[in-house]
Amino acid sequence: MNNLHLTNSLTNKKEIFNPINKEKVSLYACGPTVYDNPHVGNARALVVFDLLFRILIELYGEKKVSYVRNITDIDDKIIEASKKRGIEIVELTNEITKEFHLNCKSLFCMKPTLEPKATDHVNEMISMIDNLMKLNAAYENNGHVYFSVSSFKNYGKLSNKRIDELKIGARVDISDLKKDPLDFVLWKPSNKDEPGWNSPWGKGRPGWHLECSVMSEKYLGSQFDIHGGGLDLIFPHHENEIAQSCVNNKTEIFANYWVHNGFVTFDKEKMSKSLGNISTISDAEKKYSGQVVRLALLSSHYKQPLDWNDELLKTQSKILDKWYSIYSTDYSEKLPDCFKYLLDDLNTPLYISKLHDLFNQSQDGNKDKLREFNKACRLIGLFHQTKIEREKFKKSKIKISEK
Repeated sequence: MNNLHLTNSLTNKKEIFNPINKEKVSLYACGPTVYDNPHVGNARALVVFDLLFRILIELYGEKKVSYVRNITDIDDKIIEASKKRGIEIVELTNEITKEFHLNCKSLFCMKPTLEPKATDHVNEMISMIDNLMKLNAAYENNGHVYFSVSSFKNYGKLSNKRIDELKIGARVDISDLKKDPLDFVLWKPSNKDEPGWNSPWGKGRPGWHLECSVMSEKYLGSQFDIHGGGLDLIFPHHENEIAQSCVNNKTEIFANYWVHNGFVTFDKEKMSKSLGNISTISDAEKKYSGQVVRLALLSSHYKQPLDWNDELLKTQSKILDKWYSIYSTDYSEKLPDCFKYLLDDLNTPLYISKLHDLFNQSQDGNKDKLREFNKACRLIGLFHQTKIEREKFKKSKIKISEK
């Protein structure tokens, strides 16, 4: 397999990836809402799209791939968290953003090409809302502006549902101000003690769905290659992005490929802050190291659920220890044969099984296989610590556990 194949959530089919322009390959992934420390459920999307970024770079070259991952730094959850902690919003968002970046570094995620913040793009959001109103796709009611879902004929295509089938659920805000229950907010008023921006509809702030449409268009164009995120974002977030962007830009397509990773579960239940069953990335890293966390997140196919537990991490830690026994800075420059498995919809379980094979073949003194093994580990973001650094980390964990 020489071409990259991806399961496209828009068609529910595995498709050959054909970029719009091979000289400007584009990837957008929804980033964190910085109101609390990221958990390993958030880390899965980070690692999955970092891996996809690495694969695209190998195929097209680093200078020809643009990866945009936003930071949501204005949101109701952020306002609530800042009030609860009694600190300013900017202090909270800076603190959590810093922690997020430390997590990214520990997980050995490459820096995205761009990492725009929502608060830096409010003017563009106001302009987009204004245009949607001129197109009769949005309406104002009591300082709120809503997108009219009926203005977009293909609404529900991503989630594979018709408008008349979509029910009002936990993820759809109920309001008497809406003409239709499925209409979603583009702009909302701000209270006196909340951050706000001046707009034609009064002082307020943008709705969550709007920011990704604005920033993806600004940095990747009105139509781009891949949009990614967690499975829970399909509806309503990504569905709403498609609707407002296609109407605003008068296009049939927003992103050509939609890639969604499965949930991380804890005792078979989705890990989430609302359920209180979370393990933060920082806690997991301190106990097992970022490399072990990364390997654990890659141990199952990205589309499948992954149950998070100590046994999983202990197993991956032992595997990494074994692999580090033949760590070398002398590694092959050419792509290993097992790279083809990553091209098959990021098949990391099969890729990792081939890493085990390469490890075993390296035991016979085969220098070519040893160099290939070290290259293959680096391809998926492993071996970023030297052997000495890995041993120091393990010893530090032993000292902490003895206290």
